[in-house]
Amino acid sequence: MDNLKNKKSGIFGFLVPYLLMAVAIIAFIWLVFFRSSGVTEKVSQNEIVNVLSTEQIKEVTSTQKETVTVIEGSYIDSETGKTVYFTCTFETNNQALTDAVYDELMTRSDDGGTTLYFDGKWTSVNAFETNWFETWGPTILIVGGSAILFIFLFSKMSSSVNSSNSKALEFNKSRARREDTSKIRFDDVAGCDEEKAEMVEIVQYLKEPKKFSKFGAKLPKGVLLVGPPGTGKTLLAKAVAGEAGVPFYSISGSDFVEMFVGVGAGRVRDMFKRAKQTAPCLVFIDEIDAVGRQRGAGLGGGNDEREQTLNQLLVEMDGFSDNSGIIVIAATNREDVLDPALLRAGRFDRQITVSLPDRQGRAAIFKVHARNKKIDPNIDFNNLARRTVGFSGADIENILNEAAILAVRANKEMVTLTEIDEAIDRRIGGPAKTSRALNETERRAIAYHEAGHAIIGLKLKHSDKVQKITIVPRGRTGGHVLMSPDEDRFLLTKKELLARIVGYLGGRSSEEIFFNDISTGAQNDISIATRLARLMVTEYGMSTLGPIQYESDSENVFLGRDYTSTQKNFSTQVAYEIDTEVRKIIDESHALAKKIIEENREQVIMIAERLLEKETINAEEIVELFEPKVEKDAANENKGEGKV
Repeated sequence: MDNLKNKKSGIFGFLVPYLLMAVAIIAFIWLVFFRSSGVTEKVSQNEIVNVLSTEQIKEVTSTQKETVTVIEGSYIDSETGKTVYFTCTFETNNQALTDAVYDELMTRSDDGGTTLYFDGKWTSVNAFETNWFETWGPTILIVGGSAILFIFLFSKMSSSVNSSNSKALEFNKSRARREDTSKIRFDDVAGCDEEKAEMVEIVQYLKEPKKFSKFGAKLPKGVLLVGPPGTGKTLLAKAVAGEAGVPFYSISGSDFVEMFVGVGAGRVRDMFKRAKQTAPCLVFIDEIDAVGRQRGAGLGGGNDEREQTLNQLLVEMDGFSDNSGIIVIAATNREDVLDPALLRAGRFDRQITVSLPDRQGRAAIFKVHARNKKIDPNIDFNNLARRTVGFSGADIENILNEAAILAVRANKEMVTLTEIDEAIDRRIGGPAKTSRALNETERRAIAYHEAGHAIIGLKLKHSDKVQKITIVPRGRTGGHVLMSPDEDRFLLTKKELLARIVGYLGGRSSEEIFFNDISTGAQNDISIATRLARLMVTEYGMSTLGPIQYESDSENVFLGRDYTSTQKNFSTQVAYEIDTEVRKIIDESHALAKKIIEENREQVIMIAERLLEKETINAEEIVELFEPKVEKDAANENKGEGKV
């Protein structure tokens, strides 16, 4: 209600100056046009006394000069109702006329209906009381309205200047967004049970600080959450604030950096100042690598804005008192470029790695994001978790959201496995290109290409399990084979890496065998296979060159590394040997892929023809496709064992 009153009063105060200006303009128009719109006539000496005695006089001015007397005034014509302005000039020495005119003027003065002026001076009090508005009103309105308008415009200009100055002063204000009551709880965070257990201590400290101080324990001033994008680092920080019930300040590292040196440092000071006023509280800095990169490295100078901001952040974190109740939580996926001073004890002295969820974690994430959605109760989230190896929590949330949108698009009552399956494919390769026109030759080439990938996964030991085969174009691919391991793996062996390389080369090998030709469809497969082979030689030590690291991950100069640093520590002779080993791995894998396809030629044809018929087949259909042959082979083996 108060806001409504303030809004109305603000609108009224804004309109008052313009209303006064409008009144002044109307008064001016009336004074200039309407008041002077009557007929002007010259009255002779013989008629002036008759006019003064008989007409309805409004005002009269008498001006006596050296030789003449001028009588000016106005009266209302009884017939037309218009104002008539008259003037009369006669000689001052005409005593008889002068006395007669003076007598009439005195009579008018006694009546109180006429305004009289003698030599420019007013003499009739009664006339002023009656007709003051007609005489002075327009002038007062014009002058007053103009004065008020001038004051209004001057005040607006002053307020504009003050506003600009205040905004300039607020340039150093913190842009941290405050949330007093976070609705996120630990139940809303799944797939990171160990990380949540670490963060429970922070919640207990914020709720019961005496429990820790009794034993002399101090909670870390800063907690750094490290992990790939989409693993739930920000969500975990919000859950801590929600469980503790304390204010939560969130800001991105890029919000500190500006083109003016010192602005970021000022915002850091203001952020901690505000946080101290609402302690205990949490301060969450997302993407801290934007301001926390190593100082004195890269192309920037030592006094640039980013480094000044980092210096102030270091001082604030190590400067505020232990019992202030401010806990800083930061998140990044590039902890390798952070300044060492930021990670030392007393600042971010606890690092929690938030990894990609395992199979059980993915199933739990599916259940969390399925709470507010109408999903078919027969869907097994554990099976979905097996098919989404390497997916983050954000990916899973996006999958279920896309599935819900697809269900609405298809006018279904609930989300089924069909929509979730399509959403997974969309997340991997993008929407299906149903409008892309492929001729029959291209369709057959793609079908046999994908069948070559699939047969390697089905027949080669140490390969990932084939989950789905499709020749529906998505993104830049004409089809793909979804393969995933039976269990989540943390380490990969040399045999498993070689099996992956053979699998990537299976499509190219299938084209060579069945079409005696090759296409550009294997470009991405060759790129990935070559990269894996080079990593095996130069970084993993899985070749005859021995366990020596010849190369390391190339770092971008703008990520806090020296511009002149080199990542290749070998001679030209070793470079030749590295290329030879990479070629050897690729050639042997290519030969093995062709051998497996030749040995299982009939099954490759069977898969390809089924793909041409249905375009997509899943793991269950692949089992059904080979089940008769498996049973037949088993029967033959049993017969042979009986003869022996």
